[in-house]
Amino acid sequence: MSEQLVNRSPDLRRLQEEGYDIEVRSNCLLVKQVPYVTAGRMVERGILVSELSTSGSVTIPPNTHVVSFVGSIPCDNHGRELDKIIHQRAAVPLGGDITASCTFSSKPAEGYQDYYEKMTAYINILLGFARAIDPSITAQTFPPLRADANDSVFRYVDSASSRAQISAITEKLKLGKIAIIGLGGTGSYILDLITKTPIEEIHLYDGDVFYTHNAFRAPGAASIEELDAMPKKVDYFQRKYDPLHRNIIPHPVYIDKTNVDELRDMSFVFLAMDTGPAKKLIIEKLGEFGVSFIDTGISVFQAAGSLAGIVRTTTSDPAHRQHVRKRISFAEEDDDAYEQNIQIADLNALNAIMAVIKWKKLFGFYIDLEHEYSSTYTVDGNHLLNEDQPK
Repeated sequence: MSEQLVNRSPDLRRLQEEGYDIEVRSNCLLVKQVPYVTAGRMVERGILVSELSTSGSVTIPPNTHVVSFVGSIPCDNHGRELDKIIHQRAAVPLGGDITASCTFSSKPAEGYQDYYEKMTAYINILLGFARAIDPSITAQTFPPLRADANDSVFRYVDSASSRAQISAITEKLKLGKIAIIGLGGTGSYILDLITKTPIEEIHLYDGDVFYTHNAFRAPGAASIEELDAMPKKVDYFQRKYDPLHRNIIPHPVYIDKTNVDELRDMSFVFLAMDTGPAKKLIIEKLGEFGVSFIDTGISVFQAAGSLAGIVRTTTSDPAHRQHVRKRISFAEEDDDAYEQNIQIADLNALNAIMAVIKWKKLFGFYIDLEHEYSSTYTVDGNHLLNEDQPK
């Protein structure tokens, strides 16, 4: 398909955004997966094919109101052929492996103004009879669409944003470079969420190996073969999310004084690492670099034979940093049950969700009226506390 033609032609783009399975092939427009009724009163799917008139890289009004149909001869819901629109019954080769069984002719008084109007008119005729048999059937199948590497960091088109008509809001998250430091439970869930956003580059920092216990607090499911290979965490997760998002860059190292300068050019940093001197160094340097960040943390302990805990999210940007030291521990040792690798994927996921929601607030994706810079969620009571709002 000519992606440039679709992107520059409002009628083709509308067909695509509304979920129709379109293809441009051999100067023809194809709409696939169109439901219709056969002579045996069965609902099947066919293809509508139209000539495609263009001027340069933009469509112009259709040259003809006629379309071809690939499939058996369409009928109404009683199995009678659609004589009112069938123009010609004959096998017509359309190029490649496509042969039409008939052509349709249904011309409005003023003709069709564009290809959206033309193709949906014929779709609705066929669909009406198909829905008389199966009311749930639709031609809007929202197929995955390959994205051009020159136009998108995604390997297929973000139809979720276009379908919800929030593409302009999603564009606010089109940042240059973001780093995730720590690919344990919380960091891996952060990665899962931000790979669905149009960040140009996602840099992963972690020197650990992906072991079996990691698989129990990470998104998705690792195979036994993957665990046997003992990959670095950053390499494992890069391979998992590369089919969706280009430019995920693994760094199988820990951040220390020898490489902390790599964070200077980041647009944003997520910290999902253990407490200690390394975190203190990173936070001090991010302040020096003027880089905004969110630090995540979980405290879990045993209580009455169960687990209790607190999930913390702390935000810091150049306008508001003074609260960080009272919220983030830099202690080298921590007897917290979390440090003993208790499997708490749900709290890891919640911590990541809270961090990503706050990140999206900072860049205007979500509305932010309270401007909290610290949030804590307490498991017992589902208590959420927002603090550290700027004065």
